Amino acid sequence: MDAGKICLSGTLYRFDELDLEPLRYLRELARLARGDILKMTTLAASGHPGGAMSSIDIYLTLYGCANVNPDDPLDPDRDRIVVSHGHTSAGVYAALGRLGFFDIDGAISQFRRSGTRFEGHVEHGVPGVEWSTGNLGQGLSAGCGFALAARMLEKDFHVFVVMSDGEQQKGQVSEARRFAAKYGLSNITVIIDYNKLQLSGSLSEIMPQNIRDNYLSDGWEVIETDGHDHQEIFRALRQAVSDGSAPVAIFAHTTMGKGVSFMEDRVEFHGKPLSPDQCRAALSELGLADDLEKYIQLREQTPSGAEGTKRHCRVKIDVGSPRTYGRADKTDNRSAWGNALEDLGRLNCGRRDRTPIAVFDCDLVGSVKTGGFAKVAPDCFLEGGIQEHNTATIAGALSTQGILVFFSDFGVFGVDETFNQHRLNDINDTNLKLVCTHCGLDVGEDGKTHQCIDYVGVLSNLYGYRVIVPADPNQTDRVIRWIAQEPGNFLVAMGRSKLPVILTEEGGPLFGEGYQFIYGKADLLREGDDGAIITMGSMVHRAVQAWERIVERGYRFRVLNLSCLSDPDVEAVKEAAATGLVFTYEDHNVRTGLGSIVANVIAENGFKTRFYKLGVPAYGGSGKPDELFKALRLDVDSLVERAIEEVEKR
Repeated sequence: MDAGKICLSGTLYRFDELDLEPLRYLRELARLARGDILKMTTLAASGHPGGAMSSIDIYLTLYGCANVNPDDPLDPDRDRIVVSHGHTSAGVYAALGRLGFFDIDGAISQFRRSGTRFEGHVEHGVPGVEWSTGNLGQGLSAGCGFALAARMLEKDFHVFVVMSDGEQQKGQVSEARRFAAKYGLSNITVIIDYNKLQLSGSLSEIMPQNIRDNYLSDGWEVIETDGHDHQEIFRALRQAVSDGSAPVAIFAHTTMGKGVSFMEDRVEFHGKPLSPDQCRAALSELGLADDLEKYIQLREQTPSGAEGTKRHCRVKIDVGSPRTYGRADKTDNRSAWGNALEDLGRLNCGRRDRTPIAVFDCDLVGSVKTGGFAKVAPDCFLEGGIQEHNTATIAGALSTQGILVFFSDFGVFGVDETFNQHRLNDINDTNLKLVCTHCGLDVGEDGKTHQCIDYVGVLSNLYGYRVIVPADPNQTDRVIRWIAQEPGNFLVAMGRSKLPVILTEEGGPLFGEGYQFIYGKADLLREGDDGAIITMGSMVHRAVQAWERIVERGYRFRVLNLSCLSDPDVEAVKEAAATGLVFTYEDHNVRTGLGSIVANVIAENGFKTRFYKLGVPAYGGSGKPDELFKALRLDVDSLVERAIEEVEKR
């Protein structure tokens, strides 16, 4: 049957139920698609055929009848469909291929093969796939992000999130349910494939839960339906989109491996493909031709290649004029960040000729300094509560929809706790501006549980995130205004304490009037040729103090502020290495931060120099930052003595 014979797109909004001909069409597509699933997974000798066959009737009805068009899969007014249990990719690809989003033969023959876009878990490079998933429990959060986008962009598209029953065990799902209810996201519908089996056994054995009552208690409406009856699925979806008073969860009762007798309700087929002989037997039972040999031959051909769909879009933002903090203005970088953010809100929010802005907070308004923005742009401020995992994913998904998104948090929560969420954001080409305060040993009295001393090393593992650690309030202000205009993911990290403004030798603000932040360029703070100190963030003013004391001892060291950790200034490091003695000086884990980055530059370029890393060697305790720095030999006196000791060894 030709998938193009009947166009169902948008019928969900026009009819109360499907006529006989569309129903027959969907039933036939379901038969064909079950064969596609079995062939894909058998040829790949891996995959999840049982769950894909459990979900296939949901996928065909939803993709077939929602407002999505295979001829224009990126229509800005389309419904957004998120498949949270991405391991059922064979079912998603079978449904999309049969509905005309791409050639089904390519999906069958190249499934899970290196170099193809038809990966083992759904990827947004495939037409019809909105969000790359596989890490269970994140799809509903992404759906909330898309649902917020509809509201902020004043569009009326609906968001559907298809989920497994097993992933309801994830805590992030609960976080997303509460967020959707709080913000009245009635344009989101969850469809749960409720087959009561997960990878290792039944839900009741692995982790009992009352999924239905969980949704009801969080303020959702609940509908139950037969997940293999296309008419019943359609009616449930129709009821959900017509309600409009609350988010809706549809419990679609299904059978693992539906359609093949020896697979049905068998947990072993959750993640185990059929052998070729089993596949042929299943195809026969489905009344389908045995064409495995055709696809074996197609699989031997060179894959057509993965097709990327980068979603980095330029924004239209008025960043205003930088604020300049003077010599007497001892403040913290987090306050400078908050002031710059407030300026962005005042200049842009509420204006139709500007890109919408959204700012996310996790119950830390006063500490991360987002309160000023909340006052000038309350409709653009989103309080996620103590739900960092959910907030990170929502913020990421929203940022792919042409909205400028900031997420501010403490480093231990915004980086360490949510690394997995940021990793999936990065895979999804998000445009998130992550601004984390309370980073480094500088956090002081809160102690080791809150001293995020690994943020550079952690986010350096993500290929699309760029890490910036500004030196003082003036540089912070300019960095924030700069990232607001730049596509891609950024982490801007800062400490907690008030810092002196970095001054020139003449006494004026070094990052003040006339200074322009240039990404990837290190800042020369002081001249010298007896050695070099490369530093960042809260340690910069200490390095300048050390320079002054070293000068008193008769030596001059070059002092560099290397604020762009992801793209270090190689030429500046080369000039530092030319002095013959280089120290890195940082408020970060000595194993994975600035020192390691500079060491890589030196080694990879063959620069000749003695090199020493000064950083945090162990977890700190509770105390004022200066006390902790002294205890770990990172205070100014220790830096001076170490520098003098090494320079005098020559």
